[in-house]
Amino acid sequence: MNSYGVWVITLALLYTLALIIAGNVAKRKAGRGEQYFIGGRTFKWWTVAFCITGLFSGSTYISIVELSYLTGISAIWYGVAETLQVLLIALLLIKSFREKLIVTITGLIGDQFGRRAKALSGAITAFAFPMWSVATAIAFASAFHVFTGVSLSLSVAFTALLLFVYLQSGGMWAVAFTQTMNTIVFAIMFVIGAAAFFINPGISGLQQLAIDQPGMFDWGGAGLQVILVWFATFLVNVILAQAAFQMALSCRTPEEGQKGLLVAEAMSIPFILFGILFGLSAAAVVPDASLGLIALPQYLMGVLPAPLVGLFFLGIWACALGWGAPCQFSGATSLGKDVGSAIFPDASPEKLVKYTKWSLLFLTGLMIVFGFLRTEQSAWWNVLAWTMRNSATFAPVVAALFWPLVTKRAVLGSLFGGFAAGLLWYHLSNWHPSDFFLNIHPVWVGMSVNILTMVVFTVVFSYGTWKISMTNPVKSSAVLGTVIVLLAVNGYFYETLHAAGVIGLTLFLNVLALFIGSIMCIKPKSTTMAAKKEVVS
Repeated sequence: MNSYGVWVITLALLYTLALIIAGNVAKRKAGRGEQYFIGGRTFKWWTVAFCITGLFSGSTYISIVELSYLTGISAIWYGVAETLQVLLIALLLIKSFREKLIVTITGLIGDQFGRRAKALSGAITAFAFPMWSVATAIAFASAFHVFTGVSLSLSVAFTALLLFVYLQSGGMWAVAFTQTMNTIVFAIMFVIGAAAFFINPGISGLQQLAIDQPGMFDWGGAGLQVILVWFATFLVNVILAQAAFQMALSCRTPEEGQKGLLVAEAMSIPFILFGILFGLSAAAVVPDASLGLIALPQYLMGVLPAPLVGLFFLGIWACALGWGAPCQFSGATSLGKDVGSAIFPDASPEKLVKYTKWSLLFLTGLMIVFGFLRTEQSAWWNVLAWTMRNSATFAPVVAALFWPLVTKRAVLGSLFGGFAAGLLWYHLSNWHPSDFFLNIHPVWVGMSVNILTMVVFTVVFSYGTWKISMTNPVKSSAVLGTVIVLLAVNGYFYETLHAAGVIGLTLFLNVLALFIGSIMCIKPKSTTMAAKKEVVS
């Protein structure tokens, strides 16, 4: 181990120790029951802003560093897509969700459709979160590996254990304190990284990179298919972002939560810009590395002294904590609180907290197992997690909010059908992170089956209880026209769309339009009759 490794490990351990001590202090505030899960709903707007910044901006920064090293400035669209997601959550959802006192998305599904739906959706969601945690932890583990020679797998295991020791104490209060402290460390990282840039390669170095590799400065360098998937994934995730909801909904009032999200929007800008700058700098100085997350520590070792490199990678460790801690905690909440209450409906709030702490231990074990299975492929875990969670829960969440006709049977069929279809498509793709069967992303297959199963089950098994109701002919006609146009486009331009890699997305949009039309036009008979009576009266 060289001096760089000593500094990186020492600072990470000291910082984590300080957070663990703070977590035990937070334990006094955590209290019991809902206090543990949502911080007593007493967070102020700046606490929400720090939480959301640590969650999304930290993980986005790591992704952009890697992407910009490989594809150049087109990585900016990943950051724009993530920022758009947070903006839509702030403007469209946070007030209504806060007024409904929602804790988790899986809890929302369970409250509407029963214990079996809560148990199934909670288990699927819980298993997805350690995959996201592993994907981000690999960033710090890569530096740990370069500086110390310790394998990536063991580095991820080390990260997972630290997360567990920290989180088991203070719950959401511990997460909030972590994100606040992480924001300070992020600022230090940016200052050190900017200094490294001006030392080498500097502006002239980037100008030379533009001459040698002009594709690195192509705004579409990542490819149309990839960029569209970024936007589509984040837009779909607006209604499923459980970890973000759990932190933002811990606010005192809906207005404070919304303000915190909007402030987090502004705070995300440096993460995007510096992520691109550092990725391009590493590409200019260390052009031959296979991964940007390996090239970055190699680049900084040649530019800065060990103490400064240690501080920089303390920022990377903060990014791993900022994403991994909320993911592990939110996953444990779904497994301990939601699945626990589904299996044991009479469990006390104290019992549910205990189940959640046991779930944290279980998910930590899963995170370590995942790390040993495929440590070198962070993208693989991200794609698999998106496929599992979104393919199962998208339609049930929409139904819980907007379609009262849906039955418990339809929700269970939708949960299982979408989940199974996404994994089956992944299997047909040989579990590859980017080369998919028929050039269609598994998440679009899973979510399409998820929606279609719900619509078919609702229409067939609830026959006689519903009626076509065109209460708003203009909107209904617009949706019907959209379905027809998308079908025509998918049929006529199939070869072109397939070659571009977007046929899965366009087919999903067709299914989504059909879903929206069903929600608007297929309504319970009782509701329709009541509406008519109101019009007559």
